[in-house]
Amino acid sequence: MRIEMNLFQHHEVKRMWVFLCAIGWPLLLSPLAVASHRGGEEHASSEIIDSEEAIGHAIPGTSFQVYWGKSKVLVEDGILAKSQVDETIQTVINAFSEMVAHRAQYKRFDEALTKRALQKVIIEPKVFNRDGKEFMFLVARTKHQGQVKLLINASALKKKGLVNHPDQLVPVLAREFQWVVSKADTSKKRQVFAGTRDLRHAPIQTRKEIDNSTGGERKKTLQALFESYLITVDEYNSLQQQPYYEAGSATSVPPAQADSTTKLYDIRVREALQHIVRDPYFQEHTPKAVRSLLNGKIWNVAVSHIDSRDWATRTRVLPKDKAVKVGEQGKMIQPAKILINLHRKAVPDDPYYVLTNDLPMGALSTNQLAQVIALEIKNQIIEKSMRGHVAEDARTAPK
Repeated sequence: MRIEMNLFQHHEVKRMWVFLCAIGWPLLLSPLAVASHRGGEEHASSEIIDSEEAIGHAIPGTSFQVYWGKSKVLVEDGILAKSQVDETIQTVINAFSEMVAHRAQYKRFDEALTKRALQKVIIEPKVFNRDGKEFMFLVARTKHQGQVKLLINASALKKKGLVNHPDQLVPVLAREFQWVVSKADTSKKRQVFAGTRDLRHAPIQTRKEIDNSTGGERKKTLQALFESYLITVDEYNSLQQQPYYEAGSATSVPPAQADSTTKLYDIRVREALQHIVRDPYFQEHTPKAVRSLLNGKIWNVAVSHIDSRDWATRTRVLPKDKAVKVGEQGKMIQPAKILINLHRKAVPDDPYYVLTNDLPMGALSTNQLAQVIALEIKNQIIEKSMRGHVAEDARTAPK
């Protein structure tokens, strides 16, 4: 009997020791966990805020909710105070409520609501893409087919002065829904028409050759690129049977033939590009545009009809793994295409807005179109080329 009692007491003591260890070790280790979370750095004016919302903020008339983040985040005093978190959330909610009340005015937003394309909205202190570039908004696909999530950068809203001003946030937010609809779209994509290019014999030039050439010589080089490398029609043939615009007129004109509009803008774009490489004005004010047209960085400039996009111009660069060898020396290039959206107008955020006189892009004169293309290349080619790929290439270009 005594042996059994001692054995019983032994097991009770053992169980008690295990229990004490279970509750004690986390308390002992918690300071280490906090230190690890902070990376060993001092944050005297910081606080840890549990940003995970058990229940999101519902917006009447929508199927999505607004959340503050997904996990614990560090909110630094002076950058985003706790009170500003609540103000930011309320600003976003109020902006969406305003858009719901007038959803017919916001075509893409209305389409997204109808298709239930937006799963949720997540506000983060900062928003970065996978390459580390910061964005005010970022649309990301989800596990659910046909649905995306919208990430909103709270610090960027504060910097732009949009917090507590939902009326000013509305138009900015509404434009983002072209990407919500686009990324949620699961329909079959259009097939690209593969234009013929002679990459090996494309007469691309070095920076020194371009800088030392005359306007007439640059125009001659461009003409040779038209014949071997640089395509000036939309690779999707999107202008087939589309109306066109006379320069300076916002009234669209039906085409005489199915391909009339394609041919018209092929000529207009070529004339604009010749203007860029020949006119000393562009060599002085937008030399990057001149170089990019003659060194192989640009291999497609075209007017297109993309009704599902609200932008006026867009630069698209091939990823690094699809770079091509160009010229006799086999130079590796990530070529870009510059697209001009036929029926769209520039918005105040566009660097060329004042040049367009509120005309559709297809109604611009040759001179206006040249300036728009040059500014698009100047402002976008580096941003779109994997953050500095083109900049580094220009810095180390052979002389």
